[in-house]
Amino acid sequence: MLSAALAIGCGVPVPQSDPAPPPQPGSQGPGGREQPLGMSPKQELAVGRRAYQEIMNEYGDRLLPPSSPEVSRVRHITAKIAKAAEIEPLQREILLRLRGYRFEWEANVIRDAKVNAFCLPAGKVFVFTGILPVAGKDDDQLATVLSHEIAHALAHHASERLAREQSGAGVLRSLKYNRDQESEADHIGVFLMTFAGYDPHKAVTFWERMRQKMAGQQPPEFLSDHPSDEHRIEAMRKWVPKALAGKQAFDRGDIAPPPGR
Repeated sequence: MLSAALAIGCGVPVPQSDPAPPPQPGSQGPGGREQPLGMSPKQELAVGRRAYQEIMNEYGDRLLPPSSPEVSRVRHITAKIAKAAEIEPLQREILLRLRGYRFEWEANVIRDAKVNAFCLPAGKVFVFTGILPVAGKDDDQLATVLSHEIAHALAHHASERLAREQSGAGVLRSLKYNRDQESEADHIGVFLMTFAGYDPHKAVTFWERMRQKMAGQQPPEFLSDHPSDEHRIEAMRKWVPKALAGKQAFDRGDIAPPPGR
């Protein structure tokens, strides 16, 4: 496995070969909370590139070929979500801080039974074939997974986790931060998939299917770094109409200009 202590996304470690700067006080992050970051945009890009090489070294012999329908499908959906992330009014709506950051979007599929996917800092996406049956042939459900993982990168959650590790946060505080990040990725993901043209109602459908598949395999929420499925689904049901309303307003051109314009 990868030789690092900092977990990003849904449990993928990031190498820390270079020392990161001391945690810097952050402005308001996507969850509407203070978000200190441990890496500059340049360092985040470098960490993402190194992590990508480690993943390729680990799983390269199990990557599906680019010509496979699974890879084509994942790359098509990823490209649409990445394009949606460029929409400036959407960035303002979900409080993304992207100025100065570079994302090198690329998606690959790993032949492995793990029910998982992840996105490294700076945009390298990996999907394990084990999660594809959960989404089935429904691109909207697969977009739910990809939007969630891409949201971790857009929200700089790896950088925030590094800042937290450097601050010496205790275990309970760490669990809270992790749950906060997972909820933020759900929230951002619902908006991303909606603006990318996918049906956000299917986010609820996907997580209900995931709950059924993983029944009895998850610890209680207070011991987990993920929100419980019940809380996750309840929150998504509240976000779906807001995401749809935002997309409809954007399509009509009823969006306020950025401050100062």
